[in-house]
Amino acid sequence: MRRQNTECVLIPTLDEADSSSGGSHVACIRNRWRCVSIREFGGNMGAPVAVTRVEFTSAELRAIAARCCDAAQVRRILALAFVLEGRPRREAAALAGMDRQTLADWVHRYNACGIDGLKSRKSPGREHSLTKVQKAELLAMVIRGPDPAIHKVVRWRCVDLCAEVARLWSVEVHRNTIGVWLGELGLTRLQPRPVHPKKDAAAEEAFKKTSPAWCVPNLSAPQPIRR
Repeated sequence: MRRQNTECVLIPTLDEADSSSGGSHVACIRNRWRCVSIREFGGNMGAPVAVTRVEFTSAELRAIAARCCDAAQVRRILALAFVLEGRPRREAAALAGMDRQTLADWVHRYNACGIDGLKSRKSPGREHSLTKVQKAELLAMVIRGPDPAIHKVVRWRCVDLCAEVARLWSVEVHRNTIGVWLGELGLTRLQPRPVHPKKDAAAEEAFKKTSPAWCVPNLSAPQPIRR
């Protein structure tokens, strides 16, 4: 038996649902005993969404949507235009290709952030493996170059930097990640030819001065005519 002026009643299981009288809405019950909410006919079935911003009218929102290049943002702006025109929430959501709850969420976003709040937000992604201070140390280490006595190499490779990052900061990354980090730091993979650590620049210049010029062109010789 249903009692009046109650929010919750217990209804036993029946083979067929009882017909409600007096305009009350009763849900079908499958469990033996279940607590259901009884709402009188004509009650409040959910508060409608309301656009609290008044700087744009429906026509102005349509003009903004016509100038917008983001298709998703255009649909959301048009949905708000439908709401401002007085269309029901279900109809406005269906015309914009969304459900009512999604429309309500975008109305709240528009009330809080305006037109910019209707843009699709990108996920920030996972946290960076290295902090800004650590990346600055990595940049200084790459510019300074390796120590042949310690690192056993004369120039850095991405594989070598992977080992150094794991040794210094206990962070293991792929060599492609090292290449991405170097690009973010303004570095490039193009490097000059490696120089031997025992190279003597003065001896090299002395050798150039004392060596005969085998490749000096003879400018006095007649040049062939090119056609």
